[in-house]
Amino acid sequence: TEDKDTNSEPTENATTTDASEQVAQQRCATCHGGNLQGMGNTPALNDVGSRYSEEEILDIIVNGQGRMPGGLVKGEEAEALAAWLAEQQ
Repeated sequence: TEDKDTNSEPTENATTTDASEQVAQQRCATCHGGNLQGMGNTPALNDVGSRYSEEEILDIIVNGQGRMPGGLVKGEEAEALAAWLAEQQ
């Protein structure tokens, strides 16, 4: 029989996704809610990908917007978080 390995790719994407979700819980949930549903004057992030592109989200993370300060997450971590948030639609 032919052995088909359907999961031959490393789990890097899953690891990145898990890490990004953990960053969101650590850095975003305090203001945006535990489910990123938004709280008070802070917008929901659980559907942010339907409103902003990955690049726009990264710009907001890096530079801030409104009351949100920039630089709470930096570098590759910010890029991975932006990619993960862009998938939230």
